[in-house]
Amino acid sequence: MSTLFTKIINGEIPGRFVWKDDDVVAFLTIAPLTQGHALVVPRQEVDRWTDVAPELLNKVMAVAQTIGRAQVKAFGAPRAGLSVVGFEVEHFHVHVFPATSLADFDFGTVDHHPDPAIMDASGVELRAALRGAGHGEFVPAD
Repeated sequence: MSTLFTKIINGEIPGRFVWKDDDVVAFLTIAPLTQGHALVVPRQEVDRWTDVAPELLNKVMAVAQTIGRAQVKAFGAPRAGLSVVGFEVEHFHVHVFPATSLADFDFGTVDHHPDPAIMDASGVELRAALRGAGHGEFVPAD
């Protein structure tokens, strides 16, 4: 049975994608810690990050680093936060988000009802930053 993320990847459920390549995608989460919070997800369904093949783990982390750099630029954050949690969806994924302090890492503060217009604008800003950094071939159209 497909995971929630596989359904998003396959277009069965809508997603605000900011990155797509043959192995990895990234899309904005529906419960952001901060504006621009994205999930980096391998296309391959693997539940635990400890079970991911090293090559795929390296690819996910490389994309996460690229997304984080773009978030810092797009949202003026001093840092990009990164977290691997693994309890929300049984499909390995990495949370990457603009961070201004340790408070931004508190998953108890996620916005469960983000404004769709702000989410759309965040996607536009992040995609523009990724294109500006030379990654346009992996960035879907707005």
